[in-house]
Amino acid sequence: MKVLNYILRPLWKIWFVLWFGIPFLILFPLFYFGLVTKRFSLVYKLKRFWARMISTAVMVFPVIRYQSKKYRLPEPCVVASNHTSYLDICFSPFYIQNTAVYMGKHELLKIPLFGLFFEHLDIPVNRSSITAAHKAFTIAGQKLDQGLTQVIYPEGTISTNGKLKPFKNGAFKLAIEKQVPIVPVANLNNWWFLQNGGFFKSNGRPGIARVVVGDPISTIGLTEKDVPELKEKVHTFIQSELNKFYGKQN
Repeated sequence: MKVLNYILRPLWKIWFVLWFGIPFLILFPLFYFGLVTKRFSLVYKLKRFWARMISTAVMVFPVIRYQSKKYRLPEPCVVASNHTSYLDICFSPFYIQNTAVYMGKHELLKIPLFGLFFEHLDIPVNRSSITAAHKAFTIAGQKLDQGLTQVIYPEGTISTNGKLKPFKNGAFKLAIEKQVPIVPVANLNNWWFLQNGGFFKSNGRPGIARVVVGDPISTIGLTEKDVPELKEKVHTFIQSELNKFYGKQN
């Protein structure tokens, strides 16, 4: 079985890369048109279509559950999610209906064509530089002012085993500064299907991905001194959902 997995996992990942890359190249003229003309709603609609194509082709199907009841996310808002896999980003358009932009590592700018998203719409951040990180969150605030939802992974890195890491303050300071709701999201098992790590050793396979969308948390009236409490509230929600799914050992 281990030998079979050693063969099948990289084959599935190659299939994933093909279905990530080829539709992107086909859609690129439309993406480019939307980006340079600032038709960001068109770009996001294309992203949603692209995400569904990938999901169907690689046979990883996200099942979205809402904490209380299904709702349309506030517009704009800050979405704060744990980060276990690149599928976290791929599947976010399944529950974010309004146009969203993403904060990601600045190395993504180096990817041919794909880096255009981070040049024209999304926000690259160099977390090793305090000045660069501050500038990125300033831009994120401007995007919120334009009515664009901001997606931030407050762990600042991808977990390789699904375990939740400590949160950084940026997402919560941003939501409070702009007085917009923050929406906690728990990605429960995306790493089972596309795991960060060695090409041959890490997970790669079809399956059912589980995502839990929490109730929006209002920041109206909150100040910077409330950042720790807000951060803890989001962290506790995500950890609680992980505990329910895996047991308290997670």
